[in-house]
Amino acid sequence: MAWKRFTVLAIVSSVLAACVPQQKYDDLLTAYRGQEQQLLSMQSDLQTSRANEERLRAQLAAAAGDLEQLAAIRNGAKGDIDKLLADYERLLKQVGNLNMGPLPAELNTALVNLAAQYPDVLTFDQRSGMLRFSSDFTFASGSAALNANAQTLVQKLASILNTPVAQPFEVKVVGHTDNQPVKRVASQHPSNMYLSAHRAISVRDALVGDGVAANRMQVAGYGEFRPIVPNGANGAAQNRRVEIFLAPLTVPLAPTGNPMDAGSAPAKKATPAAVKSRNDDDEPTK
Repeated sequence: MAWKRFTVLAIVSSVLAACVPQQKYDDLLTAYRGQEQQLLSMQSDLQTSRANEERLRAQLAAAAGDLEQLAAIRNGAKGDIDKLLADYERLLKQVGNLNMGPLPAELNTALVNLAAQYPDVLTFDQRSGMLRFSSDFTFASGSAALNANAQTLVQKLASILNTPVAQPFEVKVVGHTDNQPVKRVASQHPSNMYLSAHRAISVRDALVGDGVAANRMQVAGYGEFRPIVPNGANGAAQNRRVEIFLAPLTVPLAPTGNPMDAGSAPAKKATPAAVKSRNDDDEPTK
């Protein structure tokens, strides 16, 4: 920019030396002053640009420092996350080992082991404390009489229910069928409701016969009205079942001295005789 000023001054000096007319002199002087103002403006802009550059460099340096801090935090956080995941997995295992059901741990374990011995006949739901007998394995077809294998199982169940840890629980036995109507054995079981109740009574009587106090027992039958799976053309085996629920006693029971004083007879005498004919509850009549 200095060379422009020098050029303008040289022109002005030449004009003066040549004694140019006043108008030309004024024009040249005005041009000079305009160039001078432009030069000053450009110098100001340059200073502003340099200040902006320095500010941007400072911001970039600060951003680089922030990135380094974030990287350090990330690396440190990864270790914390790995630790949290390990703790979470450990807690999951601990929860899995806990007895989360409604029954005491000792009683729960005994029932789990019993169901494991009879996987085709008995299942145990730890979360609800419910035992489920498969009717197709527990009873003869169309019959409410326990088969031999089921009688052995009921004896073992009774020994568990008679332990001190199980004494505070009442026992509710509930029978169910599928939707196939009763036909051939209607004289013994007029309907599915009767059949489901009779099977529940058979299990109840067997437990009482094996020493479970009669005043702890309750029976019910729902017939075909509470299926757990959809019934097909021939019903469904899963719906033919007897379930046992253990629930805390709501009132103290007075000792009776005789578990059979509630009007029941020993299981072998009270259990209806086995019926050989097929029942439409089990499969359609052929």
